[in-house]
Amino acid sequence: MIRGFGALAHRNFRLFFYGQSLALVGTWIQTTAMSWLVYRLSGSAFLLGLTGFAAQIPMLVASPFTGVIADRFDRRRLLAAMQWLLLLHAATLALLAWHDLLEAWHITIAALLMGTAMAAETSARQSYVPALVEDRADLPSALALGAFLQNAGRMIGPTIAGFLIHAASEAGCFLANALSKLGVLGSLSAIDAPRPRRASTARSVRAELLEAFRYQRSLTPVRVLMKHIAVFSFVVTPYSVLLPIYAAEVFGGGAATLGLLMGAAGMGGVCGGAVLAWRNRVGGLVTLNQRATAACGVALLGFAWNTQFWAALALLFVVGAAVIVVVTSTSTVTQMVVDEDKRARVMSFYTMSFLGVMPLGALCAGTAAEAFGVQAVVCTGGAVCVLASIALLRRLPELRDHLRPLYDRLGL
Repeated sequence: MIRGFGALAHRNFRLFFYGQSLALVGTWIQTTAMSWLVYRLSGSAFLLGLTGFAAQIPMLVASPFTGVIADRFDRRRLLAAMQWLLLLHAATLALLAWHDLLEAWHITIAALLMGTAMAAETSARQSYVPALVEDRADLPSALALGAFLQNAGRMIGPTIAGFLIHAASEAGCFLANALSKLGVLGSLSAIDAPRPRRASTARSVRAELLEAFRYQRSLTPVRVLMKHIAVFSFVVTPYSVLLPIYAAEVFGGGAATLGLLMGAAGMGGVCGGAVLAWRNRVGGLVTLNQRATAACGVALLGFAWNTQFWAALALLFVVGAAVIVVVTSTSTVTQMVVDEDKRARVMSFYTMSFLGVMPLGALCAGTAAEAFGVQAVVCTGGAVCVLASIALLRRLPELRDHLRPLYDRLGL
């Protein structure tokens, strides 16, 4: 097993992996409960999209600045501080929900606060992973296992949320998320990773951001993949924000139905992440990215107008697997070729391109769904995704020519 999942041979990464597994399940439990609560209280597709926008817009606005912070300061301490804030946030929501004091607009504000903390947590977490893996050759495995965790949480969390909402209301979901943060806090305290020396600098935040922006623009594969992931995120990821409408109106179900739909996509992501983690090499990742983009677009086109529940689960499985391949391959290639002293800042641009664009897509999708219907919005996203895969296919030879010398220099 260790040979296939090379990153698990490293003690520090194992500790981080186990702690994150609990925290991410809790995050998805809360995310599902928040979406369901907004729709239950308002019945509005627009408010559903607005809540998704609020949760993700800090990734677009704050990520560059959190990237600078993560490059300047101790990333482990920053991670721990953000986990404490997320714990307090979830506990407060649990208390308010238990006493029926929440309204739909409260959840939207809570989503904005959670997203702000997550922006800082994401920049620190993504740039901290390489420090947990002593052998750089195992970094692709570590990043793929991180993606595996994200989607394992996405598969398990919404399913648990569906039953928790039925048994203990949304308050039980918020409390479960608060308790889950204790796992990652414990693992962070047990990690014994070397702390890289931070060069003292009097440069402004603007100067550091400009340096990182010019640097990532100078790397052709990073520049092309950043643009691709931005388009992919804008047209594909809104489907998950609209799933409560599919669960309630298309399939005539409730919270448990929503949990199954999100769980199917999560299961696909788990399988996609596991395959990438076992693969344990960087060669051919851009080609996999292009093929996964095409598969995702076709699956969304099939899902958009489908009314058969089991067919919907199968199509969402494909979407989930494809999304994780696209996201992880982009992250892996970027992490492998950038310099350590610029990693957090460059990854903050990746976060903007992927997670930061998601709220714009969610807001546009929610607004368009009110006007044209949810099926038309998902269908349009699938069609644009197919076109994006064709555009990337045409650039594959150029990207291979740029990546080969970079990989040779790194001994990969």
